[in-house]
Amino acid sequence: MSEPARIRNAQAEPGKTQVSQASRFFQEYRVETAMFGALLLLCIVLSLAAPNFLTAGNLRNVLWQVAALGIIAVGQTFVILTGGIDLSVGGIAAFSAMAGGLLMTRGGGENVVLGIVATLLIGLVVGLANGLIVSYGKLAAFIVTLGMMSITTSLTYVISDAKSIVGLPDGYRVWGKGELGGIPLYLLTFILAFVLGHIFLTRTKPGRFIYAIGSNEEAARLSGVNVKMYKTLPYAITGVLCAVAAIILSGKLGAIDPDTGDGYQLRTIAAVVIGGTSLFGGKGTLVGTLIGVFLIGILNNGLNLLRVNAFWQGTAVGVVIILSVLIERLSRERA
Repeated sequence: MSEPARIRNAQAEPGKTQVSQASRFFQEYRVETAMFGALLLLCIVLSLAAPNFLTAGNLRNVLWQVAALGIIAVGQTFVILTGGIDLSVGGIAAFSAMAGGLLMTRGGGENVVLGIVATLLIGLVVGLANGLIVSYGKLAAFIVTLGMMSITTSLTYVISDAKSIVGLPDGYRVWGKGELGGIPLYLLTFILAFVLGHIFLTRTKPGRFIYAIGSNEEAARLSGVNVKMYKTLPYAITGVLCAVAAIILSGKLGAIDPDTGDGYQLRTIAAVVIGGTSLFGGKGTLVGTLIGVFLIGILNNGLNLLRVNAFWQGTAVGVVIILSVLIERLSRERA
């Protein structure tokens, strides 16, 4: 080959490499890319249909609506990546917040530290119980967490006598109402949860083990992975994140209600699935979950702005879930 031809080939090689890298990226993240495109399209449509959609006040409202959902969705992503599912997230949020709130206000006192620590510990214990029963009891995650949802919801109403805790102390409400440098603490918590979760999944051994278990549990076990422990861990993390979200919700609203977290089991699963995480486990990213969280949050917000009947909003979310699963299935088969 002549020298000029060799130079031309060398010059062309970086361009080919860039194209190849871009092709691999879109191939690897095709579902996430499609959902991100859908999110952008939804934002454009809503900005045209609802003039107040892009106002600062409404965008702040959207961030508030997605914060608690996103925090719980991080844990739900971990669980689904192992091939499991957690239907008890709403019940854990309600029970941990109510139990912690009652301890905080017992005797007419306001022991904020006790209330917050108790809430987090109860969330951890209930989540850990889910994981232990699923992993060591070898029961289906669907059945275990469905039963735990019923237990925690029932206990919440029993210990609260179906009454809300109002007049929460200012110290307890800081996480839901406070700011740091002009940025709401709940938003900083939301960002921190996703950043740490992403690092955990992509840069640590436990994160890789979670993917391995979801891809092929038996192969992971034969490779020396402590499958039972690493199947338990995501449920424990999810329990703590449910408690954090419950503190933020109740702190922002100024009351702890027995139905705190109601409906979050469906919305967190929807966010994870919409983001491209496979319900069979082993495939998915927190970036996709982040897209799913915002898609659901913005969709609900837009329907409210357009004054769509609240009964129809569940239909809209359900359609998005089904379409997302269909896209993921077709994408997987094509690959």
